[in-house]
Amino acid sequence: MSASESEIRFEDLGMMDYQEAWDYQEERFNALVEFKRKQGLGERPHQFLLFCEHPHVYTLGKSGDEHNLLIRQEFLRKIDATYYKTNRGGDITYHGPGQLVGYPILDLERFSLGLRQYISLLEEAIIRLLADYGIEASHMEGATGVWLDGDHPVKARKICAIGVRSSRHITMHGFALNVNTDLSYFDLMIPCGIRGKGVTSLSRELGRHVPMDEVKQKLMAHFLSLFEAT
Repeated sequence: MSASESEIRFEDLGMMDYQEAWDYQEERFNALVEFKRKQGLGERPHQFLLFCEHPHVYTLGKSGDEHNLLIRQEFLRKIDATYYKTNRGGDITYHGPGQLVGYPILDLERFSLGLRQYISLLEEAIIRLLADYGIEASHMEGATGVWLDGDHPVKARKICAIGVRSSRHITMHGFALNVNTDLSYFDLMIPCGIRGKGVTSLSRELGRHVPMDEVKQKLMAHFLSLFEAT
C-alpha cells in the first residue's frame, strides 16, 4: 500500500450537534462509496479520522431495542438531551460533553482488513491509550467495546462503546470513550442493551480531570500506528 493510500486526514470538530456530525460523516462516507462504485474513476477521496464531542444525546443502533432507553421523550427535554435512531450497528448508547467520540471513515480494503479485525483494532487503540494512564483494559468475549475487569461478574465496567456502519468496506460511526463524562446519564438507559454491567470513565478511574487534548493526541498516535497510516 502506498503512502497516499494509507494517509488518514485528521479533523477535530470540537463540540458538534449529533445530526450535524452525522451529516458531515455521511458526505465523506458517500464520496468514498461512490468512488468505489465507479471502480476508482476520478480523484480518490480522503479517508478521515474525526474527533468530536456532542451535547447530551442518546442514539440507538439499527438493531437496537427502543425499550433500553428508560425515559420518555418529554423527560429528554427536561435533561436537555435528544434521541436518534441511527444506521450503525449496536444497541443504545449515550454521548455528551467530556466524552471523546471518534468517527473513522476508512476503506478497509486499503488496509486489508475485515470488519471484525477493524473493530478489534479500534478496541486495541483504546486499550493502549488506557495503558498510558496505568489502566489495564481488555476486549470482552462476545461483546464489543473496551472493558475494565471484563471477566469479573460484578466489577466489569465499560469505558468505551463501539458501533459502526460499513458499506462496500467503507466505515462510518465509530467509538465513544468516556473521559470526563457525566456518567449519571447512563442511569437512564441499559447501556448497549447489556444488563448488569457498569460504565466508567477515565476521570473516575484516575480520580482526577483528564485534559481532553492530551487524550486526543495520545489516541491519534496509537490509531495511526495500529493502522500503519500517516
